[in-house]
Amino acid sequence: MTAEAPARTQTWAPDTYAAHGRFVADLAGAVLEWLAAQPGERILDLGCGDGVLTAALKAAGADVVGVDSSPEMVAAARARGVDARVMDGEGLTFVSAFDAVFSNAALHWMTRPERVLDGIARALKPGGRFVAEFGGHTNVAAIITAMRAVARRRGGDETLAGPWFFPTPEEYGAMLDAHGFDVKRIGLFARPTPLKTGMASWLVVFRKPFFEQFGSEAESVVAEVEDLLAPTLRDRAGNWTADYMRIRVEAKLR
Repeated sequence: MTAEAPARTQTWAPDTYAAHGRFVADLAGAVLEWLAAQPGERILDLGCGDGVLTAALKAAGADVVGVDSSPEMVAAARARGVDARVMDGEGLTFVSAFDAVFSNAALHWMTRPERVLDGIARALKPGGRFVAEFGGHTNVAAIITAMRAVARRRGGDETLAGPWFFPTPEEYGAMLDAHGFDVKRIGLFARPTPLKTGMASWLVVFRKPFFEQFGSEAESVVAEVEDLLAPTLRDRAGNWTADYMRIRVEAKLR
């Protein structure tokens, strides 16, 4: 391992994300069905990314505001013609402003969920609904384990392998109840996700800080992680699948 200081903050490049992470929006059909957005509803898209789903909600007739902590992603969302703002999901500033809060594949990046739920509850009008899907308990467990094993072998920081919040339905349901929500439905389900551009691309896009800590050795670390994962996540034709486990929830503010 080099002596370079590791970068610990995840950053996003919209073009790279579009090339290697577009499946995130493409696989959002089920959570959008749970949301069932209605024309004229005011909806907050929490963790909107580059605004693909925000734009889809707008096209369906909703009045949508997207927020994301990445200025680069917000700029990409604005380029799609949506109202997107730079805002930390753990510090939402809206008060009784929305009929619904929607989030897809973002809440697991927000590791202080109580603060997130405080902000969501504040942002909703009385009786408003919260619909979300994100990483649940055991999400990408094999990938995290492989990264931790490589970090341990190389003397790196293992914690950079899995900084996410991946709750069980019971854990998250209790949090929702404590923040004034009635849970209408919640579940955990496996969603093996084909990686069309390969595992190395996924690793570099979604866990950039982990590999940056190894400096000039980063490329060989990616290869080492791939080698550990190949027996279980790569088929005989060379196709990769990520071991995704998702939690999906619909709740109503009391």
